[in-house]
Amino acid sequence: MAKVVLALLVFALTAFVWRAYPTLRARMPDDFQKLSGPERVARARAAREAVIREKYEKAGVQYPGEIFLRWFKHEAQLELWARSGAGPFRLIATYPILKSSGGPGPKRREGDRQVPEGFYIVDRFNPESLYHLSLGLDYPNAADRIHADPKRPGGDIFIHGKDVTIGCAPLGDEAIEEVYLAALDLRAVTGRKIEVHLFPARMSGPGWESFAAQSSKHAAFWAELKPAYDAFERTRLVPKVSVTPKGRYLIEPAK
Repeated sequence: MAKVVLALLVFALTAFVWRAYPTLRARMPDDFQKLSGPERVARARAAREAVIREKYEKAGVQYPGEIFLRWFKHEAQLELWARSGAGPFRLIATYPILKSSGGPGPKRREGDRQVPEGFYIVDRFNPESLYHLSLGLDYPNAADRIHADPKRPGGDIFIHGKDVTIGCAPLGDEAIEEVYLAALDLRAVTGRKIEVHLFPARMSGPGWESFAAQSSKHAAFWAELKPAYDAFERTRLVPKVSVTPKGRYLIEPAK
């Protein structure tokens, strides 16, 4: 009996280490993580500023422009859009999201491993992140606070470096350096907020119809998100989003 118990304990410990290893590895200090926040930004700028500026130049946008981010869960992609002046946004880069957790549908409580869905803004810059650099989102937003667990809705949703996550968007270190610098320089130059639209998938075409049919329980919620997706696809302008007292999203296309 003792041998059986010992074997089970060893198996459980091995399984835990196997599952936890990527996160533990990401948290192990490397040379970059040993730097202070300003030193990290300086290192990132030396390595990637010329690269992100070249991407803006190719898109015909003056750096750093005004930024808009779109995050697609199913396709595991983050799009960086920018514009100069009041014209339409132009696509600067599409970055792969290297790991994901959860499934289709919004985040509703702490510990559900879900990536949120909805409309957010970047509200935190963390140059001393355990995951290289990171940009935090304002989850839970006004709609989430109505629908999510009132005591434990969860939080700390970030776009960050490395390649592990629970509920966030890990882009890898080089990609987050580019996005972080563009966001940081925008804040320094204009102070404009950075909106992030977080969709379950690209919400058009046969692929969307098939995807939506497999998760029909979210149909009513996704019907609130789709007008924003459609409006941007049509105009390349970010629509105005508001939240009703009952927590529903209302979308007003930009004019």
